[in-house]
Amino acid sequence: MATGRFFQELELPEQKTYSDGVVFPVVLTPTANTNITAFEEAIKAEKPWLESLLKKSGVILFRGFPVTTASEFNDVIEAFGYPEAPYVGGRAARTQVVGRVYTANETPPDVKIPFHHEMAYVPEFPTKISFFCEEAPGSGGQTPIVLSHIVYEKMKEKHPEFVAKLEEHGVTYIILTGDEDQPLSSTGRGWKTAYDTDDKKVAEERAAKLGTRLEWIGNAAKVIAGPMPAIRFDKETQQKTWFNNLTGPTNGPRKIHDKGAFAELGNGEAVDVDAMDDCVKILEEECVVVPWKKGDVMLVNNLTVLHAREPLLKPPRRVLASLCK
Repeated sequence: MATGRFFQELELPEQKTYSDGVVFPVVLTPTANTNITAFEEAIKAEKPWLESLLKKSGVILFRGFPVTTASEFNDVIEAFGYPEAPYVGGRAARTQVVGRVYTANETPPDVKIPFHHEMAYVPEFPTKISFFCEEAPGSGGQTPIVLSHIVYEKMKEKHPEFVAKLEEHGVTYIILTGDEDQPLSSTGRGWKTAYDTDDKKVAEERAAKLGTRLEWIGNAAKVIAGPMPAIRFDKETQQKTWFNNLTGPTNGPRKIHDKGAFAELGNGEAVDVDAMDDCVKILEEECVVVPWKKGDVMLVNNLTVLHAREPLLKPPRRVLASLCK
């Protein structure tokens, strides 16, 4: 189905089509053989149309375009023209590759990363995330995606009282973090890296600007973020979204870098465990899982879509990321 001079829509068996006609995700391929420069020019020329697709669908997967290196992915990001979102206060260990391109998450690849909105625990979160598959997984290692407003609607139907509390009080995210990075943990960024300083006072000041406070335990920090809104109203889609990372924190022992992430309601109440169990089920039922192909570029609306990572079953896998305001 041709949709423009440069792009045509591709149908994949994994896609979902909803009653309002929304196809999730939209998958675009080139209408003819192309090169990286032509792809960049096409993005610039068709940007309003692409943005309307992203607003409607939540995710655009660009497949079959000649993006082969991190540097070329960086050029594609630049073509969109969105400002870069800083990763100050971010919790996952990430390393700059080139320009605005970073490793997506350095947690061991065989570890599942739960569904989340990127940086939902700070006031200034990215509005868009771009992923690039530099090396396709041998098996596993997919990046599931799910429309956040559907999760909200189903959770409100199943747990109306809990959702009402979330809307009223928000959620507070708490992690225990050391002064050095621990890549084996999905929240393993040490406070020095997270706040780009080795001065505790400066770290406190930078955290405070993000609505976060730090409590010191020797050289480690208890990072308390929030209360932050757990339900967000998206003005563009006119829908409420499940804008939180509640299924990510664990309820295990509160040790440094060992299940050292947890959450509570903004009024200090514990999170309803049964509600979280049901939320995980809803996320798994409603998500779309498209296996990565080498060269894929996926643009995600972070305001309306949650994403996760499946464990890698067979290497290799290299997926890079870029955050945009």
